[in-house]
Amino acid sequence: MTCLIIKEIHRVFKKATIIPVLLLLANGNVAGQNKAAPKPVYDDPVHHGAADPVIVYNKKEQRWWMFYTNRRASLNDTTVQWVHGTRIGIAESKDGSKWRYLDTANINYRPDQGYTHWAPDVIEHNGTWHMYLTYVPGTFNGWAHPRVIVHLTSADLRNWNYQSVLKLVNDKVIDASVYKINDSLWRMWYNNEKDGKSIYYADSKDLYKWEDRGKAIAARGEGPKVFYWKSRYFMIIDAWKGMEIFSSPDLLKWKKRSSRILEQPGRGKDDQAIGGHCDVVVNGDKAYVYYFTHPGRGKDQPVAKGSFEDKRSVIQVAELQYRNGEITCDRDQPVSVRLQPLKSRK
Repeated sequence: MTCLIIKEIHRVFKKATIIPVLLLLANGNVAGQNKAAPKPVYDDPVHHGAADPVIVYNKKEQRWWMFYTNRRASLNDTTVQWVHGTRIGIAESKDGSKWRYLDTANINYRPDQGYTHWAPDVIEHNGTWHMYLTYVPGTFNGWAHPRVIVHLTSADLRNWNYQSVLKLVNDKVIDASVYKINDSLWRMWYNNEKDGKSIYYADSKDLYKWEDRGKAIAARGEGPKVFYWKSRYFMIIDAWKGMEIFSSPDLLKWKKRSSRILEQPGRGKDDQAIGGHCDVVVNGDKAYVYYFTHPGRGKDQPVAKGSFEDKRSVIQVAELQYRNGEITCDRDQPVSVRLQPLKSRK
């Protein structure tokens, strides 16, 4: 009888012990899944000058790929030569949170010695990838030089073949952002530097031939990024004092929203300066903004102009919030990024 009682006590104790352990394991798994993205989310290991990101889903590799301007922050230069002579970097991630450096894109358009590649936008259509890239014909220590937008195509996202130089409003245009309106119409927004750095746009029926349509927004800014979220269209523009936000019902009429995002410095690592030229990834009902910062340019920690710390830039990520027609962004709020695969980015 005594042995039976002891066995029953052991059985009950063992069961009572297993349940809390299982609960702890389950909670641990959930906690792991909800782990916040690191700050910064990416730092280019070659030159430490990642900027102007654009993110697409590589279906063949089953990974998210980030293309970015690979500024040469490590170059000993006190002019703007370090912003020239740049290549387009590539990083990859399984979930949009942890990124690793892959390589620079093999862009087969180098007609000038010391060429410069800036600010790509990348989209896919019918199995072909299209890149719209800002091209500068040299490596310069000033800004008084032509800049054009070049169209390239690729089958693998690594090797890019030249198609054309786009005939836009003039020869000083940068920062293309392309959006698919329907199966026979795409729209591109870009920065016209000769018109007060305002935003212009062009249309295409096939992604190859583009017709310039003139001014879209008179606001001064760079890096327009257009996306659809919460049943309306938005455009985010880098205004060098945070991001201006515009909304539109039809991609033609744009209304400026009441407040900027990423203007006030954050508290996280390397996030104490204004946010710059971004991409927005809409994934399910969530929207994530990937932006770059110059950590050394925070107001509370001035560094020597032209120094490595002054030039260094990193990529950060934050989640956008939407309420009553306005977009907000708390860059200090931990964000758990788990991007799910997409059939098509745009």
